[in-house]
Amino acid sequence: MAGFGHGTRRYPRSRSRTWSRSGPDRATLGIIGAICAVAGFFVLGIILGPVAIVCGWLALGRSWSGSRPLPALVALVLGVIDTLLAVIWLAGAATPGTGMF
Repeated sequence: MAGFGHGTRRYPRSRSRTWSRSGPDRATLGIIGAICAVAGFFVLGIILGPVAIVCGWLALGRSWSGSRPLPALVALVLGVIDTLLAVIWLAGAATPGTGMF
C-alpha cells in the first residue's frame, strides 16, 4: 500500500542537485566573481577586486586540489590583477606632482 507522501518518494531534488540551502552554488559564485573582476577594471577596482577574489576562492572550494571551474579561476586571477592595479594607481595619485605618469 502506498504511503501517500510518507517517505515513499521523499524529495527527489534534495540530493545535491540543486543549490545548497546556505548560499549560492559554486558556479554562480564563479560567474559573479568574473563579472566583478571585469567591472573592476572600469570602476571601483579597489572594492570589486577583493570581491572577485573572495568569490573566486569560494567557487574553487577554498582549495587548489581537484577540478577547477574556469569562471572561478578567471575571477581569482583577474581580481588579483585588478586589486594590484588599483593599489598602484592609488599610490601614484598620492605622490606629489602631476600624478603617476
